[in-house]
Amino acid sequence: MAKAKIQFPRGFLWGTATASHQVEGNNKNNNWHAWEEAGKTADKSGLACDWWGGRWREDLDRAAETGQNAHRFSVAWSRIQPEKNRWDEGALNRYRDILRGLRERNMTAMVTLHHFSNPLWLEDMGAWENDETPQLFADFVRKTVSALKEYTNLWVTINEPNVYTYSAYIDGVFPPGKKDLNIAFEVMVNLVRGHALAYKVIHEIQHEARVGIAHNYYSIKPKNAYSPLDKWVTKAQSNAYNNFFPKAATDGVAKFLWKKVKVPEAENTQDFMGVNYYTRDQVSFSLSMAGKLFGKRYFPEDADLSETGMIANEPEGFFEAMRWASGFGKDIIVTENGVEDSTDEMRPRYLAEHIMQLWRATNFGWRVKGYFHWSLVDNFEWERGWTQRFGLWELDIETQKRKKRKSAELYEEICKTNSLSSKMIEEYCPEITEKLFPD
Repeated sequence: MAKAKIQFPRGFLWGTATASHQVEGNNKNNNWHAWEEAGKTADKSGLACDWWGGRWREDLDRAAETGQNAHRFSVAWSRIQPEKNRWDEGALNRYRDILRGLRERNMTAMVTLHHFSNPLWLEDMGAWENDETPQLFADFVRKTVSALKEYTNLWVTINEPNVYTYSAYIDGVFPPGKKDLNIAFEVMVNLVRGHALAYKVIHEIQHEARVGIAHNYYSIKPKNAYSPLDKWVTKAQSNAYNNFFPKAATDGVAKFLWKKVKVPEAENTQDFMGVNYYTRDQVSFSLSMAGKLFGKRYFPEDADLSETGMIANEPEGFFEAMRWASGFGKDIIVTENGVEDSTDEMRPRYLAEHIMQLWRATNFGWRVKGYFHWSLVDNFEWERGWTQRFGLWELDIETQKRKKRKSAELYEEICKTNSLSSKMIEEYCPEITEKLFPD
């Protein structure tokens, strides 16, 4: 095996990502708590990672001590605005404390303003189905950014609006659990409008701000490369899922299948492309799969699968995501990438292979500025509850004890050296040494 090291650009951001409902615990004022109480999730979040109780301090200590120079986290709208006509200054102070803590640890903060959860009062109004919500979101953003602007200028308005819409209004596994393409389109348009209003509010308050959306990019390939129907459904699904939001935020036109709406206020409302990538699928045409937009999904037969079969280790799809993002002409920040793996056997090779593709993307001249691994510590995974473990640190949900995994040690070496080396591969995932650093 060749002895080698690949080096990343100076100033590259290395961090992890978390989200409020998944780590804070005991938030009983949002739609996800209600969803859990209705028995719609595998488990209940409970204390989660107890960040609201202050354990963010020890987790951020771990991140800083292992070389991470950035962290992405989200604020909870339901905590900051617990009622439509009431703001909670105490909640804003707690988020200021987290941001202050990041600054004290010399870590760059990226703040997400909406990460799947809604206040109960908003959910009762129909949430993003309601045409009032974009302006209500902009009002929340104005209050929040005004309070937190001293500590960061890097903002994600909405996390994975495509996942939110698909899961809540097509697949029905997120609240409110509907399955209606027409409502889904209305929700997507309102999310675009909410982002556009938020973008303008943030720049009004903070001229130097960098604002974007965290897009979930799902790599999709036709199962049969020679089938016109497989190629058609692949293109249709990719346009509907991957392109709707970033294109609307580029040219101000929202297109979904046969529907199109002009949203001129959304034109050119991204300062960077946030990319979340986990896996890739093969797709074949199926008339019986209308709920999946006329396609049936598969992983390759020889795929390297995560323990529940949700994620296939497909690093080439990650490179494809970078190429796709580069087409928008903006800086690129990987806002999420990771794999569920309670045994930590797959994660080291998944991490190493994806970091290699990330480096490859930088060498193509694509403007990749940072990478946030999902996640820092095992957290509550939405409708899947505690059945999936994405953390670099293992969490015992009964005792709140953290345990460092082998993959955290690999990521520590990557962060501290701003590189990936053949020596790291030999030590942490020797099974892929010849693949990444062949003779």
